[in-house]
Amino acid sequence: MKTGILTTDTYLKHDTGQGHPERADRVSVIINNLKKFENKNLVWKKPTKFDDKYLKITHNDNYINEVEKSFPKKGLFFLDGDTIVSPGSKNASADAVGSIITAIDGVQNQEFTNAFCAVRPPGHHAEKDKAMGFCIYNNVAVGAHYLLEKYKVNKIAIIDFDVHHGNGTQDIFYDNEKVVYISTHQYPYYPGTGGNKERGKYNNILNIPLPAGTTSEEYLNAYEHVLKKLKEFKPEFILFSAGFDAHKDDPLAQLQLNSKDYYDLTKRTLSLAKLHCNGKVVSILEGGYDLNALKESTEMHVGALLEFN
Repeated sequence: MKTGILTTDTYLKHDTGQGHPERADRVSVIINNLKKFENKNLVWKKPTKFDDKYLKITHNDNYINEVEKSFPKKGLFFLDGDTIVSPGSKNASADAVGSIITAIDGVQNQEFTNAFCAVRPPGHHAEKDKAMGFCIYNNVAVGAHYLLEKYKVNKIAIIDFDVHHGNGTQDIFYDNEKVVYISTHQYPYYPGTGGNKERGKYNNILNIPLPAGTTSEEYLNAYEHVLKKLKEFKPEFILFSAGFDAHKDDPLAQLQLNSKDYYDLTKRTLSLAKLHCNGKVVSILEGGYDLNALKESTEMHVGALLEFN
């Protein structure tokens, strides 16, 4: 079997303005690097159109309408202090959501074993009714709702290894016993959520807050708590919110991971995925703002996905 790579060129037109860290070449470096390998087990796909109802289950109607109206005909519009949209953002944000839905279909229909979505804008800070932290729609949350609704999957695990806590994903699934949300993140840090007392209505939230300066060894030891929660929950499908900004070279945070750590944490997770959910895993890009670190780390992550085919 194969690994799907979901991407499209609409991300190039999502303009966040000069000097913004969440910029188009983040995705370009990933795609150009993965294409170099010409690996026959990588299946390149573009997102297909999806039913808006999955967006409406995730975000409230007022918010969706507000976002739709906010895409400018020219120039830039600020949804919040650091979440910016341009005329091209409409298609880019729709394709980011469409990518995770198309990837899930590909895994469920056995077109590929697992998949990685190289997209922007990211999603995990977007709450039910609020844009935040470069995020417009919560891509991974829409993916989880799609699994619940379309495929009647009853146990979904979302693992978020972005250096920032995914407040939006936690907010959306706080009261949902079918979805476990597990996050490793620098704390205290943006967005200020993610303390270990935030556990969800059904003990379905696990936050693993880590201090600035956490080393690779300390991080990988802490990651054992992620694996323990997965073993207890026994998910039928795993979604990764794959941010690569815990890397030591990332300018926006202070954790000290190296590129190979992303191979290790992915491999450890996939061993359990094989056990509990036939290796059904879809990963979607969140943060990561040093281009070389992002290129190397995503190569390691996708390399581990390929090995489990």
